[in-house]
Amino acid sequence: MLMNEHAAASSVLIPDEIRGDVDTLWRYHDMGHELRQCDVGIGLGSHDLGVAVIGTRLFHEGLFPWIVFTGANAPTTVERFPRGEAVHYREYAMEQGVPADSILVEPRATNTAQNMEYTRQLLAERGIPVRSAVIMSRPYQQRRAYATCKLMWPEIDVVCTSNPLNLDDYVRSIGDSRRVVEMLVGDTQRIEVYAERGFAIPQEMTDEVRAAFERLVAAGYTSRLI
Repeated sequence: MLMNEHAAASSVLIPDEIRGDVDTLWRYHDMGHELRQCDVGIGLGSHDLGVAVIGTRLFHEGLFPWIVFTGANAPTTVERFPRGEAVHYREYAMEQGVPADSILVEPRATNTAQNMEYTRQLLAERGIPVRSAVIMSRPYQQRRAYATCKLMWPEIDVVCTSNPLNLDDYVRSIGDSRRVVEMLVGDTQRIEVYAERGFAIPQEMTDEVRAAFERLVAAGYTSRLI
């Protein structure tokens, strides 16, 4: 029993030898945008229910009159959200008092570019004018979400945010430190790769961030690389 408890506790602790590099990537992906009122909130689907949590909170605080939850399923989410990411997010928001007619569901997107494209189409079909949006995502997806939106929807003002947890609390909420580190490494690689492929606008990456990324790759955190 004690061994099992120790293993469970270890799984939510970031190893000391990589802690500094993980902190560096964590800070890099936080856009640090100041929240302000926008025309719509857009919650990007993932395995992280925190997207729906922050979307619900900001709706109740009056930051936007509409929420779009966008996302189908990925292999990492189908078990947790069998009816689809966006559908489960909507259910959570309604349980927390968000009116059903203030929530739009986009259930087809399987990547960030589709999140933006299909959400834009849905809002246009509903006749909802959009000049600004709060994009809510996993913490380490903020920078990629911003870069993707600015390519695909350049005319709108974008504010990126996430459920405000520090790194340790976020890892505990997910329950698997290795998974979080793997995702951080994968999203860092995608910042440059997706810009090169024309999927996003370029983002500056400092030597410190690049070195941290390379050390984590060398340490074996590679399952999310493309």
